[in-house]
Amino acid sequence: MASARHVRLPPFSETLPAPIFFRTACVPAESTYPRHRHAWGEFVYSFSGVMEVKLADHHYLAPPQYGIWLPPNVEHRGLNRYEACHCSLYIAADLSTALPANPCALTLSPLIRALLDHLRQHPPGLPRTEADERLLRVLVDQLAAAPRAGSYLPTSDDPLLGPVLDALSANPADNRTLPELAREANTTERTLMRRCQRDLGISFAEWRQRLRVVRAMALLEAGQTVESIALDLGYASASAFIAMFRRLMGVTPDEFRRGTA
Repeated sequence: MASARHVRLPPFSETLPAPIFFRTACVPAESTYPRHRHAWGEFVYSFSGVMEVKLADHHYLAPPQYGIWLPPNVEHRGLNRYEACHCSLYIAADLSTALPANPCALTLSPLIRALLDHLRQHPPGLPRTEADERLLRVLVDQLAAAPRAGSYLPTSDDPLLGPVLDALSANPADNRTLPELAREANTTERTLMRRCQRDLGISFAEWRQRLRVVRAMALLEAGQTVESIALDLGYASASAFIAMFRRLMGVTPDEFRRGTA
């Protein structure tokens, strides 16, 4: 994304307009928020599309079941490869102490997602009503209690594994087996398997399926048929793709599309 076509500037640089502030934005594909830091915490959630946040040593990616938490004073850069609508919840440092001390992805409950959707449709104004303040405090409390997760689609800078993941990211329909990819990388299947577990925390097969789910979400939102998406992602049949998508996401592709329309 070094060649991102759209540069977005963070909305606040010195102070927040309120101790807890909610904002939404819809951004075109290939957009980026340049590297920056701020004295308050930030929770990032994508209503549609997939938002990515890059830190010095981590790359977090979250589809709509996850959000990304950034504690105060963490340098980061935001980006999206496809069109996305997202929100940020900015939380003053003294109100962030109950949330994780390190950046992480959070698994969101239906209640958190409902609160975020309500705030998107009814953004609190300034000055705030008491009801708005209570709702925002409830959201912060719920985020503090949310289970932590790793990046949904982790990456690796390993000189052997990294290029393999990059090649598959460029062509998710690539159906070469792990032994075939290992030979292409002049290494062994066992070496790649060990480095997947070490760097990604999941198996190669799971990573590949997550990659395809992330790409499928963008294609579903763009209106492509399930059959064409399945073929685009290397599946021999739509039923195989649907089964994989439902296993990872808990809903079928069409149910996901209706839920994000």
